[in-house]
Amino acid sequence: MTRNDSPLYDPLYARSLSDPEGFWAEAAEAVSWIKRWDEVLDDSRAPFYRWFTGGVLNSCYNAVDRHVEGGRGDQAAIIHDSPVTGSVTTLTYRELLDQVSRLAGALRARGVEKGDRVILYMPMIPQAVIAMLACARLGAVHSVVFGGFAPNELATRIDDAKPKVIVTASCGIEPTRTVAYKPMLDAAIEAAANKPDSVIVFQRPQAVAEMRAGRDLDWVEAMASAEPAECVPVAATDPLYILYTSGTTGQPKGVVRDNGGHAVALMWTMRNLYDVKPGEVFWTASDVGWVVGHSYIVYAPLMNGSTTVVYEGKPVGTPDAGAFWRVIQQHKVCTFFTAPTAFRAIKREDPEAALLKRHDLSGLRALFLAGERSDPDTVRWAEDNLGVPVVDHWWQTETGWPISGNPLGIQQFPIKHGSATRPMPGWDVRVLDAEQREVPRGDIGSICIRLPLPPGALPTLWNADDRFRKAYLSDFPGFYQTGDAGFIDEDGYVHIMARTDDIINVAGHRLSTGAMEEILASHKDVAECAVIGVADSLKGQVPLGLLCLKAGVSRPREEIVREVVALVRDRIGPVADFKRAVVVERLPKTRSGKILRGTMQKIADAQDYRMPATIDDPAILPEIAEALRTLGYAKDQPAAF
Repeated sequence: MTRNDSPLYDPLYARSLSDPEGFWAEAAEAVSWIKRWDEVLDDSRAPFYRWFTGGVLNSCYNAVDRHVEGGRGDQAAIIHDSPVTGSVTTLTYRELLDQVSRLAGALRARGVEKGDRVILYMPMIPQAVIAMLACARLGAVHSVVFGGFAPNELATRIDDAKPKVIVTASCGIEPTRTVAYKPMLDAAIEAAANKPDSVIVFQRPQAVAEMRAGRDLDWVEAMASAEPAECVPVAATDPLYILYTSGTTGQPKGVVRDNGGHAVALMWTMRNLYDVKPGEVFWTASDVGWVVGHSYIVYAPLMNGSTTVVYEGKPVGTPDAGAFWRVIQQHKVCTFFTAPTAFRAIKREDPEAALLKRHDLSGLRALFLAGERSDPDTVRWAEDNLGVPVVDHWWQTETGWPISGNPLGIQQFPIKHGSATRPMPGWDVRVLDAEQREVPRGDIGSICIRLPLPPGALPTLWNADDRFRKAYLSDFPGFYQTGDAGFIDEDGYVHIMARTDDIINVAGHRLSTGAMEEILASHKDVAECAVIGVADSLKGQVPLGLLCLKAGVSRPREEIVREVVALVRDRIGPVADFKRAVVVERLPKTRSGKILRGTMQKIADAQDYRMPATIDDPAILPEIAEALRTLGYAKDQPAAF
């Protein structure tokens, strides 16, 4: 395939770079505006670019009210599917409007006004979506903190955002336990210097929370007494939300998302990238605590007039590795979006896809994967068993929507395993070397994006313009530094190989751990893997592989290790110096499914490290340390943390 084979995509992409104002002004026609913008792109404070300055709108109106007014009131807006409670609940757009406007009224009664911050500490229940939209309705700035975050992490976010109100639920529910949220929230408020005026608590019967008189308010009582609130007009450049990501200094970074550019970009992606129409069912299996949940559980599908699935369960264990297929069949999902790690877990438990074959998935048109690099073996497994396009697409919390992907609503490109296909319109993606020069096609370098970033990307960090500039704009002037390493091939396909700190230097050779992981994952017995660079006195760093085997594999582990070592030597060569691997039962991950390679590298090198706030299960780390000790690493690392 060559670039000349792109009759629909190429002119669109070229125009988005040569005439961004015209391109995005046309896209903005899909959004309902109270007042049209004065200027599409405001570069008066570059590199702090702003989109649709002078424009006025309301994001909640675009996601809810206009669909009721337009005749979709009786259509399902939210399907809450909760295998952990054995329930399925549907809210129509009309019911959603009633609940959102009442909660907005309850927040207003507690003093919340336009520009105030509200922290949401919620599990995967409809009330989390309702609370986000209620904030947007008032022009308040919501900041969702993943339910179950430790009190100290929550306290740092309370002190940074200074919320007037916190909205929470009494508990979250895991397959094997109930997690009480309220005691952790109380501890966080106690530790925080800035105290909220009020806490609104949605009581779940699985764990009823203790209420503090004078501060805490019951959700149901607050809704019952509230006067419904109308939408508050906000500027396109006003913040819609703050979403915190972990910072290297230990102080979280508050990524800001504005109202106007966000609505325009997300609306564009639903039709052009995901190819989803109003009325169709779109399911993103993620959490509202992550950017994927913000964009593609809540705002994008609802702004598009689609039905969104809010799933409170796991890919395996609720009850088995067929959970996803049951949801897709039962709710007639047309397009499904999840993380590669979810599919690796399913493939490990059900390698022959026997559970998948029991379900009618004929309505499914496409699977989208993001959150971590999709290894080719997992993509092939999904393609073979689902029979639909499997799209690996790449983006970040900071960008808010995909940087590159396969735009099914414009033109479907041939899929290349290991690639996130082509840059989306608006994203001028370049691969640069350390001297800020563009590298030849096929060469690995730092993936950067020429400024200005398109609508929907972060305009800055919350109350931290200098930190924004230093973190993202200083190393490559005129560019946004993604922190990812990779290359663009001769056909213009983007290949994300690793984070820039996952490019290891072996005796002067820069090698991608992602390329090695691809090879390990291709082995027939390997379900999941990670490669880290560990310190070596002679070569600086050497690669070390960690392997999780598929269910039912009984062959000697030493034999499998020898085979994967030979595979890497055969496909990359002796230069990789890949001689070390160990089989482990599981890999440490964040709750969103990202493998914690950096933490494992520190354990291997016996370095001090900070327990990641987002880790799914801290008990995994001693297991990893013990496994690494069998290879002679983690020598000085204590057995327990």
